Amino acid sequence: MLDSLVSKLTTSDHASVVALNLFVALLCACIVLGHLLEENRWMNESITALLIGLGTGVAILLISKGKSSHLLVFSEDLFFIYLLPPIIFNAGFQVKKKQFFRNFVTIMLFGAVGTIISCTIISLGVTQFFKKLDIGTFDLGDYLAIGAIFAATDSVCTLQVLNQDETPLLYSLVFGEGVVNDATSVVVFNAIQSFDLTHLNHEAAFHLLGNFLYLFLLSTLLGAATGLISAYVIKKLYFGRHSTDREVALMMLMAYLSYMLAELFDLSGILTVFFCGIVMTHYTWHNVTESSRITTKHTFATLSFLAETFIFLYVGMDALDIDKWRSVSDTPGTSIAVSSILMGLVMVGRAAFVFPLSFLSNLAKKNQSEKINFNMQVVIWWSGLMRGAVSMALAYNKFTRAGHTDVRGNAIMITSTITVCLFSTVVFGMLTKPLISYLLPHQSATTSMLSDDNTPKSIHIPLIDQDSFIEPSNHNVPRPDSIRGFLTRPTRTVHYYWRQFDDSFMRPVFGGRGFVPFVPGSPTERDPPDLSKA
Repeated sequence: MLDSLVSKLTTSDHASVVALNLFVALLCACIVLGHLLEENRWMNESITALLIGLGTGVAILLISKGKSSHLLVFSEDLFFIYLLPPIIFNAGFQVKKKQFFRNFVTIMLFGAVGTIISCTIISLGVTQFFKKLDIGTFDLGDYLAIGAIFAATDSVCTLQVLNQDETPLLYSLVFGEGVVNDATSVVVFNAIQSFDLTHLNHEAAFHLLGNFLYLFLLSTLLGAATGLISAYVIKKLYFGRHSTDREVALMMLMAYLSYMLAELFDLSGILTVFFCGIVMTHYTWHNVTESSRITTKHTFATLSFLAETFIFLYVGMDALDIDKWRSVSDTPGTSIAVSSILMGLVMVGRAAFVFPLSFLSNLAKKNQSEKINFNMQVVIWWSGLMRGAVSMALAYNKFTRAGHTDVRGNAIMITSTITVCLFSTVVFGMLTKPLISYLLPHQSATTSMLSDDNTPKSIHIPLIDQDSFIEPSNHNVPRPDSIRGFLTRPTRTVHYYWRQFDDSFMRPVFGGRGFVPFVPGSPTERDPPDLSKA
């Protein structure tokens, strides 16, 4: 009996080694093909990885004679705990902070309010349409969960479609909305799962809203606090005088710790690790040695890139899982109808908030260059139609147990989610680049001038410090003389007060550009460019 057990374990270990070898080889193939297709106007790396995953799934399906199509079973735990954190953290670590916070109100409108609007419309739609289809019995909680699942845009794919140097305003809106949208969708989904919907009333609704705001604020504060702690520790102890490896390791571990702490306290790990990344680039990154800055910048970017590629390869291979499709093979028409309804509701739900909220956002902006014109609104609507791994992970969490289900209605929802994710990623992803070129032909030439009103266009601060803007010595910032004046030009005023507070209280304690004390053997900050002579 013991020999038999050892033999089974050995066979299992060998199969795992073979699967991992093949997966690593496929990741290498994705990188090579992504490089070769870099200039292709239709393809990007996410679509390339997805198609390679699909092709590999077909090959395995043929070799195994229809028994299996994947090397690894899709797991929402693997996605949320190991793959998503480096992607979201790197997004916060590399983002242009000035553009992001300049459009912060609009981003929150799109990411939080817009997601709730989209979730509501999708939930109402599936409640009406699914009752007419024979797909099983769903209750109110199931319909609301479906709304949260399909309200989640694919921030991973969207980040690869746009370029923040060519289209900074558009990128900051789509990217910022994607991060807040993912966090909102996950928070709403978890709230629905844990909330007693049998006693739904006005008081319960306000309680749900209060809990939602509480999670948002606490998650943001936790991320900022973790980033500040890392900055203070590295500034005070200065690990770099002995070993740059320690400060790099500490930055990486503190970033991951912020995400896991959020998960431990049932907060939004996405928001926490994102704001941890922003705080770390503003303070911690300047407290380490020059070599560590270069190392962390490229390490975080590489981990994010590998995680993104892994996700799309993973989703592509799991999409052909024969067990899921076998459950719906007797009613293909129903599965196609469900997928079509969901795709239509996704498009309607997104349009229902992008255009109205863009109109409201434009009312508060006096500068014409900061307004979202109709062509940009179309691009924002289109690029946010893609659905990906977040939707799949939430669907697996709701409708499967350990990645499998024998219930026909649940199987239809899983296959429909896979269909919507594949169709939206491939079709909308391939058409996004040509659409941007058609609707915004001069975008790259004009929006690059919007990065900073006070910085001469010839000045370029290297690496990710491009957003650590240096203020001129004379802070002649116009003060608003009324509430309307404050609403129409809040950016420079808020930014002015923040810089005063940051320079007086935050940077002397936590470090940052120009505030790192000289220690023998420590990195010396490069002298900032003299803007008065520019």
